[in-house]
Amino acid sequence: MTSSAISVSNLCKSYGSLRAVEDLTFSVARGEVFGLLGPNGAGKTTTVEVLEGYRKADSGDVQVLGLDPSVEGQLLRQQIGVMLQECGLYPGLKAYEVLRLFSSYYASARDPEALLDEVGLTRVRSSYVRRLSGGEKQRLSLACALIGRPQLLFLDEPTAGMDPIARAVTWDLIRGTVESGATVVLTTHLLEEAERLCDRVAIIANGKLAAIGTPKELTTNTERSDIRFSTRTTLDIDDLRLHLGLAQGAVIEESECEYRVFVRNTPDIFAALGVFLRSKNVEIESVDAGRQSLEEVFIQITAETSVEATP
Repeated sequence: MTSSAISVSNLCKSYGSLRAVEDLTFSVARGEVFGLLGPNGAGKTTTVEVLEGYRKADSGDVQVLGLDPSVEGQLLRQQIGVMLQECGLYPGLKAYEVLRLFSSYYASARDPEALLDEVGLTRVRSSYVRRLSGGEKQRLSLACALIGRPQLLFLDEPTAGMDPIARAVTWDLIRGTVESGATVVLTTHLLEEAERLCDRVAIIANGKLAAIGTPKELTTNTERSDIRFSTRTTLDIDDLRLHLGLAQGAVIEESECEYRVFVRNTPDIFAALGVFLRSKNVEIESVDAGRQSLEEVFIQITAETSVEATP
């Protein structure tokens, strides 16, 4: 057994003159939640389909659970679970019938009724798939992906169409799957979801790997000099700016009670900020220095890559 659940080296895939994936290299450790992010058309779906054994790479080396998916796909599919973004389940079957059908595909399947309860679908177990809501169909798709006790789980937009409660339940299910020893590859456009769930993320743009690392590594920018903080009450930003000795525009209110100070992050500036807030008897709710959200990083990286790719 290799230490990597997935190993991809110099993967290339084209459709005619369109280069969908170009020289892509990355690995996924066993027991890791790995996010594959990118704008539409970036090459994510092609990459995942190659990993699942549904497409053959033009060149490069791909190993999934120690197998070559292009020649050992049947053996591999007994060890993986796949949840598609678009529900491809049988509309004329009832929810419990679908899950029983999927359980018959595996030698050691989970109990369908227990799994329906786990994903919160017991109430609609006898409803036809075509009558389920979008979120309920997503949860049934997740149950189908989990039924075979997969070592590796591919999730494509797993919480699309779900309400916040169902999304939280799904996140807990994903975490529980990892705790049981599985590996998860997640594609999502919800950057908050990736930031909360993923151990590492890879950003793909124009078929190439644009960035890879933990969410913390990608969102911590040592070159950025600013402080963001929020308070319980509003501040006079000009008063704060003058106290800190900064130029016009160096302190802004981004939204109600949320502020940004464009200044080099030093102990002195933090001390001065603390003195000001104490003098005004203002409580801080949060403070963040030199850190971007994953969404900001994603937009910046994909925008830069798009400019580089323009002839």
